[in-house]
Amino acid sequence: MELDAKHAVIVPEGVFIIGTYDENGVPNAMNAAWGIQSDYVEISLFLAKHKTTENLKKTGAFTVAFATKNTVQISDYFGVETGANVNKIEKAGVHVHKSAKVNAPIIEEYPLVLECEVKEWNEEREMLVGKIVSQHADESILTDGKVDLGKLQPIMYDASFHVYRVIGEVVGNAFKDGLAIKNK
Repeated sequence: MELDAKHAVIVPEGVFIIGTYDENGVPNAMNAAWGIQSDYVEISLFLAKHKTTENLKKTGAFTVAFATKNTVQISDYFGVETGANVNKIEKAGVHVHKSAKVNAPIIEEYPLVLECEVKEWNEEREMLVGKIVSQHADESILTDGKVDLGKLQPIMYDASFHVYRVIGEVVGNAFKDGLAIKNK
C-alpha cells in the first residue's frame, strides 16, 4: 500500500528540550523533535519561529535536554504551550540554574543536558546548528562513566500515532554482529 509521502515515517525523532534565556534573563524551554547529531561536537535542529529562536539569536546560546520516560508530562507541556504567553518554566514548576559554559538555563529535572553555542542560524531553512561545549549527566544514568540509554530511558516522538515511545532494548552489537557475514 502506498502512503502519503508528506507523512513519511523517519525514526527515531528524538524529543529535545531547548532551553534559552530572553533579553531579561527569564528562562524558557521548548519541545523540538527534528534534530540530529551532525558532527562529533555539533547538533542540528530544525525549528520554526518561536520565542526560543528569538532568544537564541539574542544570546547566542542554548541548552538541549533529552526528554525521558520520567519527564514526559513536562516535556509535552513545553511543546503545547508558547513562551510568548506564559512563563513555562514557572508554570511547569521545574528548577533551573545558569549553565557555567553558555548563557542558557539548565533544567535540573532532566538527567542529560548539552550546553551549546549557536554556530549557525539559517532563518530561511529554519535550521539551527549548535556547537556542543559541554555535556552534563546525572550519576544515575551512567555506567562506567558513559551515558547508559537503558538507565536514561530517552523517549522519541512517534509521528504516526502522536505518542511518545521509550528507546531502550539492546538488540545487537554495533561493529561486531555484521562481522559474521563479512568474515564468511
